[in-house]
Amino acid sequence: MLDNQNLFDKKKILIYGLGKSGLSASKFLKKNNKIITHDDKIKVDNKKITKIKFDYIIISPGIDINKCSLSKFLKSNSKKIYTDLDIFYNHHRENNKITITGTNGKSTTAKILYEVLKDQKADVRLVGNIGNPVLLEKKVTNKTIFVIEASSYQLEYSKIFKSNISLILNISPDHLERHKTINKYVSAKFKLLKNQSKKDFAFLNTKNFFIKRKLKSKKFLPKIIKIEKNLDSILLKKINNQYFNTDGNKENLKFILEIAKILKLKKNLLIKSLKKFKGLKYRQETVFKSKKLTIINDSKATTFSSSVSLLKSLTNVYWIVGGQAKKGDMFLLSKKNCKNIKAYIFGTNKDFFIGKIKKIMKYESFSDLKSLVKKLFIEIKTNKDTSHKTILFSPSAASFDNFKNFEKRGEYFNQLIKKYINA
Repeated sequence: MLDNQNLFDKKKILIYGLGKSGLSASKFLKKNNKIITHDDKIKVDNKKITKIKFDYIIISPGIDINKCSLSKFLKSNSKKIYTDLDIFYNHHRENNKITITGTNGKSTTAKILYEVLKDQKADVRLVGNIGNPVLLEKKVTNKTIFVIEASSYQLEYSKIFKSNISLILNISPDHLERHKTINKYVSAKFKLLKNQSKKDFAFLNTKNFFIKRKLKSKKFLPKIIKIEKNLDSILLKKINNQYFNTDGNKENLKFILEIAKILKLKKNLLIKSLKKFKGLKYRQETVFKSKKLTIINDSKATTFSSSVSLLKSLTNVYWIVGGQAKKGDMFLLSKKNCKNIKAYIFGTNKDFFIGKIKKIMKYESFSDLKSLVKKLFIEIKTNKDTSHKTILFSPSAASFDNFKNFEKRGEYFNQLIKKYINA
């Protein structure tokens, strides 16, 4: 591992990819370095760039080395590739860093931990995939604690980034169109542990098949804290927050409670923080509730695994599913767990979803979300069964077939249902 405190100083650096992280890296480095920026969306003479001898190449998470315009150049200069996480680590080595990754629940767990530490009067910053890009934080002191949400894309190309505490919440097949194999995806996640020392901690869900398998195949230096016990029912009653009723959110809570022990947090303040936590927008968010009907907007669910824990915890479910299917994704709920679920499938990829669930539950399919919602509310209105029903918008797919991102998809769903809720 390189150990030069001024690693990114007085150097010629290419910033590749001008999204949030690329722009923040450019801004952070431009004072003491010669910076050249490049983005595939901007037409330039690529040959000019490939003739320059760079000291470092800072690559944005969204850049796929195998598919970008400078693919050959990047592959031949792979040793020079770093990320904004590496720059961040180089400048904030002394700060405590808690980094969270996993297939599902990263943002939620990061947000809970941030709120908990804030209520404990810590100088805490929420950065990475959630909050600010890591390089935009100001007025950082030695006491500043960073809670970082890191994706496999960010970790894949990082070289020196190191976290005092790392969390891998869970792993299920995702982003295989980029990583190609599940093993490469798992390895990207485990980069978090690779650079840690014996002084550091790694919190892992060792009930998870892929995490368990990786731990058996390789030894890591940090102290491993296994998250595998069930939650204390007395403590759950004290927290008294319905948000933590689903399996997925219980899993997130387990991590928080174990970290609280290591950090020696004040228990009364911890419980107070957890009591008031309401969740994040479009992540298992209850957008309407009455005696007869609950509507949950879970637009963030981009894989089957991210929908399953919620489906398991509900009854009389009208499940809205569809979008850009993920390569290698599998629906793992059994038929007996789907008796009270009916799927409403929408979009151009509906045949993929029909193929996965047609033998497991009842379903209807629609060309678009608008016509689906219209039919769904007619069905609810004419249904003589008076028991409580739940509309679950949990697409289990990426949003890019029709929307810019999952936020826009979630926003559109909320607009559609307004008309029927107020009727």
